[in-house]
Amino acid sequence: MSFILSVATKATAVAYPVLLAVKIIDEIVDEVSIPIEFIDEKSVDPTKADIGAKLVTPEGKTYETQLEILTYLSEKFPSVVSDAKESQKWAEFALNHLYIKNFKVLSTDLETLDAHLNLRSFVVGNGYSLADYAVWGALRANALMGSIIKNEVYINISRWYNLLASDKRFENTIEFYTKSVNELRKSLKAASTGGKKETHKANFDIDLPGAKIGEVVTRFPPEPSGYLHIGHAKAAILNEYFAHNYKGKLIIRFDDTNPTKEKEEFQDSIIEDLALLGIKGDKVTYSSDYFDTMYELAIQMIKDGNAYCDDTPLEKMREQRMVGEPSERRNRSIEENLTIFTQEMKNGTEEGLKNCLRAKIDYTAANKTLRDPVLYRCNLTPHHRTGTAWKMYPLYDFCVPVVDSIEGVTHALRTNEYRDRNPQYEWIQNALKLRHVNIWDFGRVNFVRTLLSKRKLQWFVDKKYVANWDDPRFPTVRGVRRRGMTVEGLRNFIISQGPSKNIINLDWSVIWALNKKVIDPIAPRFTAVDKENAVVVNLDGPAEPTTEQKPKHKKNAEVGLKSVIYANKVLIDQADAVAIEDGEEITFMDWGNVIVEKVHKEGDVVKSIDAKLHLDGDFRKTSKKLTWLADTSDKVEVDLVDFDHLITKDKLEEEDNFEDFLTPETEFHTKAYADLNVRSLKESDVIQFERKGYYRVDKPYEQGKEVVLYTIPDGKTVSRYGAKK
Repeated sequence: MSFILSVATKATAVAYPVLLAVKIIDEIVDEVSIPIEFIDEKSVDPTKADIGAKLVTPEGKTYETQLEILTYLSEKFPSVVSDAKESQKWAEFALNHLYIKNFKVLSTDLETLDAHLNLRSFVVGNGYSLADYAVWGALRANALMGSIIKNEVYINISRWYNLLASDKRFENTIEFYTKSVNELRKSLKAASTGGKKETHKANFDIDLPGAKIGEVVTRFPPEPSGYLHIGHAKAAILNEYFAHNYKGKLIIRFDDTNPTKEKEEFQDSIIEDLALLGIKGDKVTYSSDYFDTMYELAIQMIKDGNAYCDDTPLEKMREQRMVGEPSERRNRSIEENLTIFTQEMKNGTEEGLKNCLRAKIDYTAANKTLRDPVLYRCNLTPHHRTGTAWKMYPLYDFCVPVVDSIEGVTHALRTNEYRDRNPQYEWIQNALKLRHVNIWDFGRVNFVRTLLSKRKLQWFVDKKYVANWDDPRFPTVRGVRRRGMTVEGLRNFIISQGPSKNIINLDWSVIWALNKKVIDPIAPRFTAVDKENAVVVNLDGPAEPTTEQKPKHKKNAEVGLKSVIYANKVLIDQADAVAIEDGEEITFMDWGNVIVEKVHKEGDVVKSIDAKLHLDGDFRKTSKKLTWLADTSDKVEVDLVDFDHLITKDKLEEEDNFEDFLTPETEFHTKAYADLNVRSLKESDVIQFERKGYYRVDKPYEQGKEVVLYTIPDGKTVSRYGAKK
């Protein structure tokens, strides 16, 4: 794994000190990249709301305070974040005292700092240290300090502060933070306003390096080892967007280089899901189409002295790569490497199975992806396209730069979790004298309490926690579609996120709120009453039921008409009935007012109600507007199904075992009666039950069976396990 820095958009202490250190490290140290993940404040644990930043290191360690992060960075990158003598003391001073917004309290600490800076250019020593980042960042984050610095209330602080501010990297970091937070808030706002035109234009206003109209070629390279999920959908839509925006081409290429995990079933499902999203590549290719070519290129690397065969045991190899030690096989002769690769590995012999092919780059490189990465491994599992023709296969890190270049890709768009591997990608193309391909990194999208790992999702399928990959609790395209997500809603969401490099961790309410904008204007309105303890209201209505045609949608006549039955016995929800009192006047929606004569109860449960119609009554004067359903044989039994997240923790860390955070119960059924119009609904139809919410039909009407409908979240749904989301 690589570094990941998480920054909360709302925190008592804005993490400018850490951002300064990270941005300058990113700029100076070529082999290192630290993606910055801006987290929606809704996703921050309220008990940790003051924590402005968290760093996860390549070693899997987590630091959750700015002081811990700065101290770690100073030890890791001493040439950039110098840990000069006493700098940690001043960093601690800044983080504990200089964020205070009470001037009376703050002034004492400012006097201490001002006296210390007398005749000093830096807080400690003769250059930047973590103390400078901490003190400057804390002051910059404190709204009180603007006028204090400007008016030189503390002359030494103002002099020192302005000296550092003259280094453009300092203010550029603040601008980066402001812009990133604004982008995140724009995307959240877009979910509630539907303002996609403005959002699209702002987020997609980027310059692809070297892009020319008519010449851009992008690619979407899914591995056929699982179903397409929402993260893949973002990559696919962005690649399609830029290819077509530049009047170029999109290649859909299946990265089928691991026969152990891949199936034709997954391959076909990916094509179907892409078509569902409106994505059609200009051509569909397979990495396996180039197995012969990659084999010849690997031989060329061996001949050029750029690759060697290695039979070092896996654990020892990992240890050597971690500490920067060379493999004992690194200096094998070209002839020996060729023999092992072309005879033993290619034929999958016992000796071949012990070996892999590694690039010979730099086993001491600061960027560990350059420490002689593996290019080929043996695998005796038959391939779903090439059968048993091959006994060894190229790894992703070798395959992608080679095939991208061969296929004419001009711009490889991929998530910035691969950023550390970009130098490796370029090295392979240079070593093989292949055409250069530009890389554009974009931030992946994460959702709270959601797993996107195909391995972990497969675990849920295998353990039968879910029925299959199209389960409505899954973040797969098929899963969210089955839950009620529209293609338009999904595309609008992804386009609204744009190609920003920032990693964001969103609440699902964002995407479901966008989806509501799509379905609300067209979803027909029907009626349902909970079956458990449903209450019969006896009315002085028509002796025989009568039927009238009413609009399915009051604001959209094009949705059509529905049949509404009026009868002298109707059903209402127990939850509504318990709040009704004798003598009260209430309103039955889309019928008129009713005067309650008597509420019949057994204990706390309402059994029935006697009432009289008062259709001349003024609905504006009643406090209760209730849904109702004629109690006739035409009513339909339905099963309303709601779901919760599969895991209980908003964001799992590297060291977390997801099995420790399984939600105890994730599927909830409510039996209900619905009006007769539900009989005509088809699978996947989307409707709204008045005062209950939106639903997607999963199993339509069949004589003698319940109609099954899935609740569609609307951005304001309640988590059954936790708090309101």
